[in-house]
Amino acid sequence: MNDQASTQQASASTAPAYPSNFYAWYCVFVLLGIYLNSFLDRQLVALVVGPIKATMNLTDSQVGFLMGPAFAIFYTLAGLPLGYAADRFSRRWLIGLGQLFWSIASACFGLGNNYGQLIAARIGVGVGEASLSPSAYSIIADLFPPQRLGRAISVYAMGIYVGGGLANVIGGIMLERYAADQSYNLPVVGERLGWQVIFLVASLAPIVPLTLAMLTLKEPERRGLGKKKQPDGTFTAVSVPIPMFIKYAAQNKATLICHGLGFAFLSFSGYGASAWTPEFFIRIHGWSRAETGKLVGVMSMIAGPLGLYLGGWLGDRYAAKGRRDSKMFVGLIAATVWFPFGIAAPLMPTGELALLMAIPATLFSAMPWGIAPAAIQEIMPNQMRGQASAVYLFIISMIGLGLGPQALALVTDYVFQDEKQIHLSLMWTTTLAHVGSAVLLWIGLAHFRKSRDNLDAWLKEHNAG
Repeated sequence: MNDQASTQQASASTAPAYPSNFYAWYCVFVLLGIYLNSFLDRQLVALVVGPIKATMNLTDSQVGFLMGPAFAIFYTLAGLPLGYAADRFSRRWLIGLGQLFWSIASACFGLGNNYGQLIAARIGVGVGEASLSPSAYSIIADLFPPQRLGRAISVYAMGIYVGGGLANVIGGIMLERYAADQSYNLPVVGERLGWQVIFLVASLAPIVPLTLAMLTLKEPERRGLGKKKQPDGTFTAVSVPIPMFIKYAAQNKATLICHGLGFAFLSFSGYGASAWTPEFFIRIHGWSRAETGKLVGVMSMIAGPLGLYLGGWLGDRYAAKGRRDSKMFVGLIAATVWFPFGIAAPLMPTGELALLMAIPATLFSAMPWGIAPAAIQEIMPNQMRGQASAVYLFIISMIGLGLGPQALALVTDYVFQDEKQIHLSLMWTTTLAHVGSAVLLWIGLAHFRKSRDNLDAWLKEHNAG
């Protein structure tokens, strides 16, 4: 047996066994709970746009800044060092401390007395939430074999729609108890408006149970590490300094550009739509805020997870049939099948028909958000997954979360110059984003397959000692 074969055999024999199926899924559901909690903070703003505007005397564009850039710029910038930390330190503790930080910052949003304080609180929420997904993606990739990874990350990603839906449902229920524009006397903090009370309750209530659940998890052993043979015959993980990561990313730049921008345009569409859909139903169809919150929330909680699971299932199914670009391919499917429903929903003559069209549009919009990060795990060595995930989140969050809500508001304010034309802003911004996404993902298929080969070559080289 030659040295390379013996090295590969030694590497395989020392690979850690995957944990039990029950424990692996238990970890996913704990991470899902924390992820959906993060979306409670993000989505609640969309439900109380009107009261925030009235309280602070703001425009759509200023509220769009709160929902988009104020959060996203610092979320993406903080994500880069936190992704680096996820490759080197305890991912479990990074998530736990981050959750505590963003929950306190979200509570501060409910205590804000002026626009500047609201901006500062949203910045804090963004910094805290940046700790979550790079670490979560990396943990899940160490819990599941590759052929089950798409579904596992898709279940985690359900937090986007379950959390956003819960924010609307809980917000709608609480608006029936606390009128958004009325004042209430609270212990310690004193007089607060109803919309501020909702933020305080939603941000502080989940901290204790979710922190206790996080403490029950163990830091999983990292797998898929490049290894170096030592003189005594043992193997140690290859250290990956930042220049090595940059060099590897440069070798795969076409894949990363097509993947990052292709999914970022879908994120632009999704975040823009979710931020302004409640206001669309309120302004165009005359629905109450409480009614809108409950109906849109339930729709999101049903259609979103179904779409996510469908995307993960299709990605894994195509992979089992031998498609090495299965995750990118499913993203392309999702981008194109959305068109008839996504275009029609804002143009329907009644709110009921608009909601009916929004159901499949939301389902197809949700399909990519498990398979997109799973694709990153398929082309990166373990030591680079956190950094690569952080770069991916930087791109999709800066373009999607940072620009999506803001761009739609700017189109309403400065192109149509009428808040009653929000349906046209919604239709045009999302449609153009899906066109750009479909083109980039189609171009990226061949590049992604080449990147899979590049990873195989890298692991072979670094396992050879």
